Amino acid sequence: MAALARPRDGRMIGGVCAALARRFGMSATTMRVIFLASCLLPGPQFLLYVALWLLLPSEKAPSAAW
Repeated sequence: MAALARPRDGRMIGGVCAALARRFGMSATTMRVIFLASCLLPGPQFLLYVALWLLLPSEKAPSAAW
């Protein structure tokens, strides 16, 4: 399992679905569809997304090798 960090590439909005998909070995598209389907159910899905967006660190940029 990969570390839970928002990737620098492959983001749509905040990179939360891409980070979760990478963590659980899924496609980012599949994770986005699961999230959108879950929005049809009652619950705090949008608040959870915003909280993860704020709390998850962004993936570090690769350092340039001299």
